[in-house]
Amino acid sequence: MKVNRVELFHIRMPLVHYFETSFEKTNARDCIIVKIFGTNEVGYGEVVVSSTPFYSYETVETAWHVLKEFIIPIILNHKLKTIEELAERLAPIRGHNMAKAGVEEALFDIFAKLQDIPMSKAIGGTRERIEVGVSIGIQDSVKHLIGRIEHFLAQGYRRIKVKIKPGWDIDVVKQIRKTFRSIPLMVDANCAYTLEDMDIFKSLDDFDLMMIEQPLAYDDMVDHAELQKEIRTPVCLDESINSFAAARTAIELGSCKIINIKAGRVGGLLNAKKVHDLCRENDIPVWCGGMLETGIGRAHNIALASLPNFVLPGDISDSRRYYEEDIIKPPIEVQKDGTIEVSKEVGLGFSVLDEMINKFCLRKESFP
Repeated sequence: MKVNRVELFHIRMPLVHYFETSFEKTNARDCIIVKIFGTNEVGYGEVVVSSTPFYSYETVETAWHVLKEFIIPIILNHKLKTIEELAERLAPIRGHNMAKAGVEEALFDIFAKLQDIPMSKAIGGTRERIEVGVSIGIQDSVKHLIGRIEHFLAQGYRRIKVKIKPGWDIDVVKQIRKTFRSIPLMVDANCAYTLEDMDIFKSLDDFDLMMIEQPLAYDDMVDHAELQKEIRTPVCLDESINSFAAARTAIELGSCKIINIKAGRVGGLLNAKKVHDLCRENDIPVWCGGMLETGIGRAHNIALASLPNFVLPGDISDSRRYYEEDIIKPPIEVQKDGTIEVSKEVGLGFSVLDEMINKFCLRKESFP
């Protein structure tokens, strides 16, 4: 397959409800859509960056630069026989995993179409339906948070995740458990704490949580290992797992009992599958995290989560969870039983709405 043309779109999509974490409050989602024209097929991927460097050092601007100046020149007008060949070509570029992943996703879409198979089958998926949960950001009040939880439980979501930060943690979880005694519940700290907060983590042990996600610094495996020794609740790593090597280090050190896999964070679907396989070999359950993706990124996540060791509900929600208008059709829908069907359609499994991409587009560039 020859890469004949690449188009980049910087889009901004307003959220139906703001999303607040320990590090920022988001009202609109920025990302980059990658459209690749092969010999006869077109593929789409999503670079899951944001406009700020708080979750990752990668932003819209850094990704645009790396794509334009380095990644696209490596692949443009070149023939690729396999996705693995793409990884080899991009190996000299250190980091910039989200930029790489957006291109890989688009090419995966094309290769799946060339093989006349769904994306899920192209990466070795086995599930026909995936279980999903929902991530709820920090709210203006606990009362408002309780209302949001009730709303999403009524929609069928199988697991509730709430964001926490210092000052918005123990009392909040206590109120949630008082209202919803037995729901599958987890908390996500996004690196907001240190080992000096050990008393908080030990207190959270009392609330029967599925996991505490990324409580400590994104680059500190040692402190996470120390924390996991001291508490019963499983520690789940997110930001820390940016590669196969990082996952192996975390497992060897005992830094966590669960791993969140995001294709963008580890450099693409191939690397995500490698992390999945490593975790499966070591009896570490995994789940698919979310980055407020558009329908394109969400469709790739559904395919990824069809792999067998994604045994915990992922953050792959209904299109309406974040956007009044999505850029794919049909929209992704969560069923009342808290699952999403894995598409049996060829390639991405959804039709991409170019007119909607253009509607939300702030900047576009084509190569050549």
